[in-house]
Amino acid sequence: MRFIGAFLLVCVSCLAVTAEEALDRAGPVAFLGVVFLDTSTEGDYFGERPEERARVALLERTIRDRLQAEGFMLADLAPIRADLDNTVNPANCYGCEVRMAEKAGARYVVVGMVQKVSNLILSMNLVMRSVPDGAVVRARSADIRSNTDDSWLRGMNYILKTAFFTEGTR
Repeated sequence: MRFIGAFLLVCVSCLAVTAEEALDRAGPVAFLGVVFLDTSTEGDYFGERPEERARVALLERTIRDRLQAEGFMLADLAPIRADLDNTVNPANCYGCEVRMAEKAGARYVVVGMVQKVSNLILSMNLVMRSVPDGAVVRARSADIRSNTDDSWLRGMNYILKTAFFTEGTR
Protein backbone atom coordinates (compact mmCIF):
# COMPACT_ATOMS: atom_id res chain seq x y z
CA MET A 1 0.00 0.00 0.00
CA ARG A 2 2.94 2.35 0.62
CA PHE A 3 3.92 1.99 -3.03
CA ILE A 4 0.45 2.98 -4.16
CA GLY A 5 0.45 6.04 -1.92
CA ALA A 6 3.92 7.06 -3.09
CA PHE A 7 3.04 6.45 -6.74
CA LEU A 8 -0.13 8.52 -6.45
CA LEU A 9 1.79 11.29 -4.68
CA VAL A 10 4.28 11.40 -7.55
CA CYS A 11 1.44 11.44 -10.06
CA VAL A 12 -0.44 14.21 -8.25
CA SER A 13 2.70 16.29 -7.83
CA CYS A 14 3.41 15.92 -11.54
CA LEU A 15 -0.01 16.95 -12.81
CA ALA A 16 1.23 20.42 -13.57
CA VAL A 17 4.63 19.25 -14.85
CA THR A 18 5.22 20.75 -18.28
CA ALA A 19 1.61 20.37 -19.40
CA GLU A 20 2.16 23.24 -21.82
CA GLU A 21 5.56 21.96 -22.90
CA ALA A 22 5.50 20.19 -26.26
CA LEU A 23 6.85 16.65 -26.36
CA ASP A 24 9.83 15.90 -28.59
CA ARG A 25 8.55 13.41 -31.13
CA ALA A 26 11.99 12.90 -32.69
CA GLY A 27 12.92 9.85 -30.62
CA PRO A 28 11.03 6.62 -30.05
CA VAL A 29 8.87 5.83 -27.03
CA ALA A 30 9.32 2.60 -25.09
CA PHE A 31 5.82 1.66 -23.99
CA LEU A 32 6.31 -1.08 -21.39
CA GLY A 33 2.64 -1.88 -20.93
CA VAL A 34 0.00 -1.66 -18.24
CA VAL A 35 0.22 -3.58 -14.98
CA PHE A 36 -2.98 -4.77 -13.30
CA LEU A 37 -2.84 -4.78 -9.52
CA ASP A 38 -5.85 -6.39 -7.84
CA THR A 39 -5.96 -5.29 -4.20
CA SER A 40 -9.62 -6.21 -3.82
CA THR A 41 -10.72 -9.20 -1.78
CA GLU A 42 -12.52 -10.46 -4.87
CA GLY A 43 -9.20 -11.35 -6.49
CA ASP A 44 -8.13 -13.25 -3.39
CA TYR A 45 -11.30 -15.34 -3.43
CA PHE A 46 -11.88 -15.87 -7.15
CA GLY A 47 -8.52 -15.28 -8.81
CA GLU A 48 -7.78 -13.41 -12.00
CA ARG A 49 -10.74 -12.60 -14.24
CA PRO A 50 -10.25 -13.14 -18.00
CA GLU A 51 -12.24 -9.99 -18.85
CA GLU A 52 -9.84 -7.89 -16.76
CA ARG A 53 -6.85 -9.38 -18.61
CA ALA A 54 -8.63 -8.47 -21.84
CA ARG A 55 -9.19 -4.92 -20.57
CA VAL A 56 -5.48 -4.51 -19.85
CA ALA A 57 -4.80 -5.54 -23.46
CA LEU A 58 -7.49 -3.07 -24.61
CA LEU A 59 -5.79 -0.23 -22.72
CA GLU A 60 -2.40 -1.20 -24.10
CA ARG A 61 -3.73 -1.11 -27.68
CA THR A 62 -5.41 2.24 -26.98
CA ILE A 63 -2.20 3.77 -25.61
CA ARG A 64 -0.06 2.41 -28.46
CA ASP A 65 -2.54 3.63 -31.06
CA ARG A 66 -2.75 7.09 -29.49
CA LEU A 67 1.04 7.43 -29.23
CA GLN A 68 1.35 6.57 -32.91
CA ALA A 69 -1.55 8.84 -33.89
CA GLU A 70 0.21 11.70 -32.09
CA GLY A 71 3.38 11.18 -34.16
CA PHE A 72 5.47 8.98 -31.88
CA MET A 73 7.39 5.98 -33.11
CA LEU A 74 7.27 3.01 -30.74
CA ALA A 75 10.62 1.59 -29.73
CA ASP A 76 11.46 -2.00 -30.55
CA LEU A 77 11.35 -3.85 -27.23
CA ALA A 78 13.17 -6.95 -28.53
CA PRO A 79 16.53 -5.88 -27.01
CA ILE A 80 14.93 -5.67 -23.56
CA ARG A 81 12.39 -8.50 -23.82
CA ALA A 82 14.19 -10.71 -21.25
CA ASP A 83 14.50 -7.79 -18.80
CA LEU A 84 10.86 -6.89 -19.29
CA ASP A 85 9.70 -10.49 -18.88
CA ASN A 86 11.63 -10.71 -15.60
CA THR A 87 10.17 -7.48 -14.21
CA VAL A 88 6.99 -7.96 -12.19
CA ASN A 89 5.93 -4.32 -12.30
CA PRO A 90 7.73 -1.85 -14.59
CA ALA A 91 5.68 0.93 -12.97
CA ASN A 92 7.42 0.18 -9.66
CA CYS A 93 10.95 -1.04 -10.27
CA TYR A 94 13.15 1.75 -8.91
CA GLY A 95 14.08 3.20 -12.27
CA CYS A 96 14.49 -0.05 -14.18
CA GLU A 97 11.91 1.21 -16.70
CA VAL A 98 14.21 4.12 -17.61
CA ARG A 99 17.24 1.85 -17.86
CA MET A 100 15.33 -0.59 -20.08
CA ALA A 101 14.10 2.26 -22.31
CA GLU A 102 17.64 3.58 -22.66
CA LYS A 103 18.82 0.10 -23.68
CA ALA A 104 16.01 0.07 -26.30
CA GLY A 105 17.17 3.43 -27.66
CA ALA A 106 14.07 5.33 -26.58
CA ARG A 107 13.64 9.06 -25.89
CA TYR A 108 10.77 8.43 -23.46
CA VAL A 109 9.39 5.52 -21.47
CA VAL A 110 5.69 5.09 -20.69
CA VAL A 111 4.30 2.77 -18.02
CA GLY A 112 0.75 2.33 -16.79
CA MET A 113 -0.98 0.70 -13.89
CA VAL A 114 -4.57 -0.12 -13.02
CA GLN A 115 -5.33 -0.84 -9.38
CA LYS A 116 -8.58 -2.59 -8.59
CA VAL A 117 -9.74 -1.54 -5.13
CA SER A 118 -13.12 -3.22 -5.58
CA ASN A 119 -15.32 -4.21 -8.48
CA LEU A 120 -16.73 -0.69 -8.34
CA ILE A 121 -13.59 1.40 -7.71
CA LEU A 122 -10.46 1.30 -9.87
CA SER A 123 -7.55 3.69 -10.17
CA MET A 124 -5.53 4.23 -13.35
CA ASN A 125 -2.08 5.76 -13.63
CA LEU A 126 0.03 6.57 -16.65
CA VAL A 127 3.52 8.06 -16.46
CA MET A 128 5.93 9.21 -19.15
CA ARG A 129 9.57 9.79 -18.20
CA SER A 130 12.41 11.16 -20.26
CA VAL A 131 15.42 8.98 -20.92
CA PRO A 132 18.10 8.86 -19.55
CA ASP A 133 17.43 11.29 -16.67
CA GLY A 134 14.11 9.72 -15.61
CA ALA A 135 12.37 13.07 -15.19
CA VAL A 136 8.59 12.87 -15.27
CA VAL A 137 7.29 14.74 -18.31
CA ARG A 138 3.67 13.58 -18.23
CA ALA A 139 1.65 11.84 -15.54
CA ARG A 140 -1.95 11.49 -14.49
CA SER A 141 -4.05 9.37 -12.23
CA ALA A 142 -7.78 8.86 -12.64
CA ASP A 143 -10.29 6.97 -10.54
CA ILE A 144 -13.08 5.22 -12.37
CA ARG A 145 -16.31 3.68 -11.24
CA SER A 146 -17.46 0.32 -12.63
CA ASN A 147 -15.39 -2.47 -14.04
CA THR A 148 -16.36 -2.46 -17.72
CA ASP A 149 -14.63 -1.99 -21.07
CA ASP A 150 -16.34 1.40 -21.44
CA SER A 151 -15.29 2.71 -18.02
CA TRP A 152 -11.68 1.58 -18.49
CA LEU A 153 -11.52 3.26 -21.92
CA ARG A 154 -13.13 6.45 -20.61
CA GLY A 155 -10.57 6.61 -17.81
CA MET A 156 -7.56 6.08 -20.06
CA ASN A 157 -8.84 8.43 -22.77
CA TYR A 158 -9.32 11.08 -20.08
CA ILE A 159 -5.70 10.64 -18.97
CA LEU A 160 -4.40 10.82 -22.53
CA LYS A 161 -6.55 13.84 -23.40
CA THR A 162 -5.92 15.92 -20.28
CA ALA A 163 -2.30 15.18 -19.40
CA PHE A 164 -0.45 13.64 -22.33
CA PHE A 165 -1.70 15.30 -25.48
CA THR A 166 -3.09 18.62 -24.34
CA GLU A 167 -1.66 20.58 -27.27
CA GLY A 168 -4.20 20.14 -30.06
CA THR A 169 -6.38 17.87 -27.93
CA ARG A 170 -8.62 15.55 -29.89
